[in-house]
Amino acid sequence: MPGFVFLLVFFLILILSFLKQINEYERGVVYTMGRFSYLLGPGWHVVWPIFQRMTKVDVRTKAVDVPKQDIITKDNVSAKMSAVIYYKITDAGKAVNEVENVFWAVSQLAQTTMRRITGEVTLDELLTNREKIAEQILQIVEQAATQWGLDVQSVELKDIELPESMVRTMAKQAEAEREKRAVIINSEGEVAASENLAKAAQLLAQTPGALHLRTLNSINDISSDQSNTIVFAVPLEVLRALEGVARKNT
Repeated sequence: MPGFVFLLVFFLILILSFLKQINEYERGVVYTMGRFSYLLGPGWHVVWPIFQRMTKVDVRTKAVDVPKQDIITKDNVSAKMSAVIYYKITDAGKAVNEVENVFWAVSQLAQTTMRRITGEVTLDELLTNREKIAEQILQIVEQAATQWGLDVQSVELKDIELPESMVRTMAKQAEAEREKRAVIINSEGEVAASENLAKAAQLLAQTPGALHLRTLNSINDISSDQSNTIVFAVPLEVLRALEGVARKNT
């Protein structure tokens, strides 16, 4: 009886040692005598030792940080650019059998693709069309990654580092553009003001007595401050009237 219990416990422990647990975010790639056999989903599964071997693959979304790369744009400007790629494994069998190290392969593919794409655009296009360039990198990386059982979800350009001399040049260019706009706005204001003054002068000349009223209004505004000295100028119209009277008398 004790021997039977011992054997029962031994076989129970042996069977439990054959069980392999796969979590919800994992998939199991099973090899039987070196050959790929099948995939296992989440749960407990029996994997026969010696004859079978299982490799667990994490199928959660991963972020690959692409380090800063030295790039040369189409207009021969040197810069540094970094990016991040988000991908997840959709076929665990291909991810293990088709490529040795998925993470390293995606990183290297992204680096070479990023250098090639940025070499086909100018610096202005690189700075203003970051989303479009990221989409081009995504399409090329996804085309190759699909064969490895991957789904590349997005590519984001993190940082574009320009040489210090180029930064100073761009700052001077931006300042020149701001000064140009300020001059244009100022000149447009002067043109509008001169047009309004011309219209006002024409209206005063055509309206009898308007110039007298304007003169009296100006004197009233000036006389509000007692420290001002007013020199009253006789309007030209009055002088002409006096001149006409004098001519009649002669």
